[in-house]
Amino acid sequence: MVASDALLGAAEIRAIAQSLDLRPTKTLGQNFVIDGNTVRRIARVSGVGPDDIVIEVGPGLGSLTLALLPLAKQVVAVEIDPVLARHLPVTVAAHVPDLADRLTIVEADALRLSVDDLSSEPTALVANLPYNVSVPVLLHLLETFPSINSALVMVQAEVADRLVADPGSRTYGIPSAKINWYGTVKRAGSVPPSVFWPEPRVDSGLVAFHRGPARVEPPTRREVFEVIDAAFSQRRKSLRGALSAWAGSPSASETTLRAAGVDPGTRGEQLNIDDFISIAAQAREPQSP
Repeated sequence: MVASDALLGAAEIRAIAQSLDLRPTKTLGQNFVIDGNTVRRIARVSGVGPDDIVIEVGPGLGSLTLALLPLAKQVVAVEIDPVLARHLPVTVAAHVPDLADRLTIVEADALRLSVDDLSSEPTALVANLPYNVSVPVLLHLLETFPSINSALVMVQAEVADRLVADPGSRTYGIPSAKINWYGTVKRAGSVPPSVFWPEPRVDSGLVAFHRGPARVEPPTRREVFEVIDAAFSQRRKSLRGALSAWAGSPSASETTLRAAGVDPGTRGEQLNIDDFISIAAQAREPQSP
């Protein structure tokens, strides 16, 4: 674990920001962690080891980066802000110079990151994800990089609850169902606003992910996700009605649902990922006249 004096404290983070004339923006979801104990905790809970190539999205001023570098084989920091991307190597060289060769900077939008942007396959994702795009970024990276076996992400507490929600619960929805296509998730802790600068108005939550076995296609991920999107597009409706546009008509929707072993009168929030897969698979089958 990195020594305490190698981590960034609140005063130094503000000083670096001032030197860069940086004003954190909501547009980029910039809330920087200023508490050393929090970044050490995230690094520890992530389970990152010496063979891991870690993607860190939005490293910002480098708080979490400094805690990850001693643990991983390589840290690939994906930063959309060019000022922060250019300054991160300076911070690393100043605090952990002997680990500077483990850091790779990719100046890019994580939502558009592709395999061509990286020189090696990442095995883990550890990040304080921007609140405004946390779920899209997480799903995009899990789809784009099948080599990511585990993840520990910090997101808004409400988003964390949605990601880990079980079918039938009030918070279960599109993020909950889609993340289960890739693997399993669980809550890994809570984080108060006081550890950030600037302080957000909400609590944050840690979500741990572990990838499951590769899905056998067909149906494809796209086909299954289309069913999920349609099922939750009108939460108050039964699946027979909610899936009618997707299936072509209410009667076609009912036929497909019954063939998949799903009650047409139930709602999307009652289904697990296997149910959605079964529905998508039945949609591929020719229907009897």
